[in-house]
Amino acid sequence: MITQEQIYNALRNVEDPDLKKDLVTLHMIEDLKIDGNKVSFSVVLTTPACPMKAMLENACRNAILHFVSKEAELAINMTSRVTSRPERALAGIKNIIVVASGKGGVGKSTVAVNLALGLAKKGASVGLIDADIYGPSIPMMFGVEGARPKSSQNAEGKIRIEPIEKYGIKLLSIGFFTDPNQPVPWRGPMVSTAVKQLFNDADWGELDYLVVDLPPGTGDIHITVAQGFPITGAVIVTTPQNVALADARKGVGMFLMDSINIPLLGVVENMSYFSPAELPDNKYYIFGKNGGQDLAKQFDTPFLGEIPLVQSISDAGDLGKPIILEDDHVMGSAFLKIAERVAQQVAILNAVK
Repeated sequence: MITQEQIYNALRNVEDPDLKKDLVTLHMIEDLKIDGNKVSFSVVLTTPACPMKAMLENACRNAILHFVSKEAELAINMTSRVTSRPERALAGIKNIIVVASGKGGVGKSTVAVNLALGLAKKGASVGLIDADIYGPSIPMMFGVEGARPKSSQNAEGKIRIEPIEKYGIKLLSIGFFTDPNQPVPWRGPMVSTAVKQLFNDADWGELDYLVVDLPPGTGDIHITVAQGFPITGAVIVTTPQNVALADARKGVGMFLMDSINIPLLGVVENMSYFSPAELPDNKYYIFGKNGGQDLAKQFDTPFLGEIPLVQSISDAGDLGKPIILEDDHVMGSAFLKIAERVAQQVAILNAVK
């Protein structure tokens, strides 16, 4: 007869490679049931976007067949429960991820949009805030430029903004409340108030991840978000060229300041190289080479991936259907891997006591 003790002992040989402890110690094994040779249980991962889901399932299966019985009939349910840290959680929102760059034009919003959609595509509940008050681009990239959020009054009499929902995620942008053809000539205090309202006055519900697309630079909005809300970590976007890297270093330096102290989740290098359609195996490093990787090494943070200069990525954003939504597109797969790596880093951070 197979016993629960035998199963747990076998699964103690399966270690989560990120958290460096076995699945039993991490309390990731639930709902264990045994009926003769039939064994079923759930493995509760720290994120639905776990890039090692298949590997861990296979390791559990092999451990039981090797240490318990080759005759065991296994039914393993791979599920997830997104983790958070109480001191870094906003009401109903488990993790807030900011996406930043030192300068404009490096594809930060494109990365933020595809990151949010990638996390949602893996099964997480996701929201996205466009905090670029002066140049909001999220409405266009989601094809909801004319949308206007509704508002409702809660039991306490407070007005709550209902985010726009598209492609399975919740969206808020100052672009929903202003004329897209007019500038926003606001001073710092007005901008800070508007950003706070996107966080505090919205009915976000329960979210696993709230992705925040910050504007370029290190100004009022960055300080308002960084010091006013419990940020889980920051994703830095850069291109390989030196001028972009110099500004990216300043952005990283801001997050690492003692008064802000936001962990880095990693670096994404955009516009890494160009491959002509007629010469797909050729790579032309127009803006330099390995700049993002060098930046990640300098600050001892993960390099999350590189995105080449591809017209279809830009076209997809302009048409309101981000590239990650195209299941068979190679760039969609690249962004999905980046989303998995970001979720992985969030889970590692949350496990550190």
